[in-house]
Amino acid sequence: MLEAASSIPSGEDIHWMQEALALAGRAAGQGEVPVGAVLVLAGAPIGEGWNCPIGAADPTAHAEVQALRDAARRSGNYRLPGSTLYVTLEPCVMCAGAIIHARVERVVYGAPDPKAGACGSVFDLLPADGRFNHRTRCSGGVLADACGETLRAFFRARRQDAGGRR
Repeated sequence: MLEAASSIPSGEDIHWMQEALALAGRAAGQGEVPVGAVLVLAGAPIGEGWNCPIGAADPTAHAEVQALRDAARRSGNYRLPGSTLYVTLEPCVMCAGAIIHARVERVVYGAPDPKAGACGSVFDLLPADGRFNHRTRCSGGVLADACGETLRAFFRARRQDAGGRR
């Protein structure tokens, strides 16, 4: 079940979501959908990523997966217990699966994804699906307006560049 973001997110959650937003800017700068993610353990970043499936020619190169890969490389372990993943957009099913397998303790996302979100918007994999042997707590809405506007501005500019075509 989705753990609602408190009306006043913690300073730590805001700080790390701002870091994730900066990483989303890297994705946008590369012509990718602007989603950024940072994985934090004991108050320190251990992995970061941003969307790059186009540039990497890799459909799995979502921000969350990139952050998990970075952290796993740095730590020498694919399991990342006790960590919190901050991501600007609600994770999709693929990313939720990777998050579960990595044993991430908590996910904090910014904007909901009404088309593919797996933290309660469309699917409810984190943490509601009791068939998994690991549960990841999930909360959303931290800096949701800024995260959502980053995505809207990207797609608005893309439509303008395409002459208004969708």
